[in-house]
Amino acid sequence: MDQQHRHHDVLSDLNPQHRALRQMIPGVYAGFGEMSKAAMASGALDAKYKELIALAIGIVHGCDGCIASHAKAAVRAGASKEEAAEAVGVSIMMYGGPGTIYGARAYAAFCEFADAGSET
Repeated sequence: MDQQHRHHDVLSDLNPQHRALRQMIPGVYAGFGEMSKAAMASGALDAKYKELIALAIGIVHGCDGCIASHAKAAVRAGASKEEAAEAVGVSIMMYGGPGTIYGARAYAAFCEFADAGSET
C-alpha cells in the first residue's frame, strides 16, 4: 500500500464494506449515524476536541479505520498538527507501548489529511 496515501486507502477500502452492511441493517446504521451526529456536535466541547478524543480512543483500540476517519474529521474540524500530536501523547500515556505504534499511525494519518488540504 502506498504509504503516502495509506489512510485515504483505509477509508476507501472500508466504504464498500460499510455500504454492503448498511443495506442489510439500515436501522442500525441510521441509529449509529444519529448517535454520532449528536455526540460529535459542538457543545461545551468543540467538535475538533471531540474528534481528537475519538482519535485517541481509536489509537487505544488499534482501529485503523477509526484512526483514519477521526484524523480526517479532526482536520476538517480545524485541529492543528500540534493539537493532534498532544492528543496522541495522552493516548500513549494512557495505553503505554501499544500507544506508540498506533499513535504514530494516527499522527501520520492526521498529517496525511492535513497536508492534502482541500482534497480531504
